[in-house]
Amino acid sequence: MKKLAVLVMLVISAAAHAQQEKQEVSLVFGLNQPLVLHGFNFEANYWTKKFVIDYSHGFGLRFRDNLVPPEARGQHLAFNITHSLGVGFGYRFTESFNLRIEPKLHIWQMYYDDAFRMDGGRIKTYTTYTLGLGAYYRWMPFGNSEGALRGITIVPSLRWWPNVGSSLKNNEYEYYNLHTEKTEVHRANNIGVSNTSWFVNVSVGWTFLKNKKGK
Repeated sequence: MKKLAVLVMLVISAAAHAQQEKQEVSLVFGLNQPLVLHGFNFEANYWTKKFVIDYSHGFGLRFRDNLVPPEARGQHLAFNITHSLGVGFGYRFTESFNLRIEPKLHIWQMYYDDAFRMDGGRIKTYTTYTLGLGAYYRWMPFGNSEGALRGITIVPSLRWWPNVGSSLKNNEYEYYNLHTEKTEVHRANNIGVSNTSWFVNVSVGWTFLKNKKGK
């Protein structure tokens, strides 16, 4: 947690010292979170000519059935992420493409799958900490127009967020499982696809532009 706080301070400090001509703000919403994980996510971006700073926050992300790794399925487990949040600081290689360093934290609630999100079915709550990279492409299909659609923003992304720590001792939790009727070990989840550090997403939203590009 202390490492994350230090990184956040470094990002804010870098933003305060960035003297850039172009400044914009975007607000976008991830599509995977509601469509796949039945939750919600928003991301706010602050753009300068060469840099981007972001804050993102996901809520109520559900990992059940095929979204749970085989080891956890064998223990009859399901997971709810109450909050997944953090910041990012990136460099704009082009007007559209940028690469970001991203410290994040993710709060997991661990349940028996037949008592998901029920107080009596909760086994453990823990937090994982990730530090990785995100590659983003900001596409504004009507960015050169004068109309009301000008600010529409579509952002496909590829992210690599490996765990760098967790609130679990040795990143695992030993407990007695009521379904298997034996002592089991749960290893801290990864945030990505199939319990890996990788995931992709597409976000849509709006960029608030002061002037047309190039002015």
